[in-house]
Amino acid sequence: MSLPIAESARRVARRVGHWRAAPALHPHGVLCSGTLDVPGRTSSPPWGAPWLDEPRSHTVTVRWSRALGLPRPLPDGLGLAVRVIDADGPGRPLDLIFTSSGSGRLGRHVPLLRPDALAGPYSTLMSYRVGERECVLAAFPDSDGPAKGAVEPTLWQKLACRPVRFALRAAATDEVWRTFATLSLEAVVGAPAWGTVSYDPYAHGLPDLHPTERLRRLREAAYAGSRHGRAAAGGAAFEADVSSPE
Repeated sequence: MSLPIAESARRVARRVGHWRAAPALHPHGVLCSGTLDVPGRTSSPPWGAPWLDEPRSHTVTVRWSRALGLPRPLPDGLGLAVRVIDADGPGRPLDLIFTSSGSGRLGRHVPLLRPDALAGPYSTLMSYRVGERECVLAAFPDSDGPAKGAVEPTLWQKLACRPVRFALRAAATDEVWRTFATLSLEAVVGAPAWGTVSYDPYAHGLPDLHPTERLRRLREAAYAGSRHGRAAAGGAAFEADVSSPE
């Protein structure tokens, strides 16, 4: 990624963050508590990553948000940011950031505007190093969808009735999706006592599970610009809106 492109991304994100006094993208979100369960190696070939090949369960903090902050029912780019607490030991989390997308070979790399949180999959868009392989990760809602003619329930309505579950899957090019974990969102929570939740998949990765370096410079420049812009405007690093997610 060239320096001029990264610098342009930083400047744009800084201006938008300053104007909003909030993150340039995904300015407001719903913070949820939940659990991530990794079944470990089953009948499928091993992942080659110990964290995925051994059974484990972790507490997670998940933020669901709209990229542009448009009101429902307008479609928007949807974000699902997952922090796996103490994934690599005490104080060493794993952050996974998913964006509404398609699931096909090309569609998994392209953001997709969508009106409803649970109407389709989310993907990391960029590739991850999983053991010795490059894969895209995705979160597929465990939902049968509404009956014919019915309105898709909102994330808020789903959470009020029962846990909302996602199947986390991975696939390399030309491979079928394979499930490596189950994510359960269990309750909506307020902003944490320490005031911020800043998800960063580069800073919070694992030795055998982390993003490739391909778009790192661009993303980090945009993150930095957004932080500087909202700080200059007196905005918080994170704002949780628990009144209505959609």
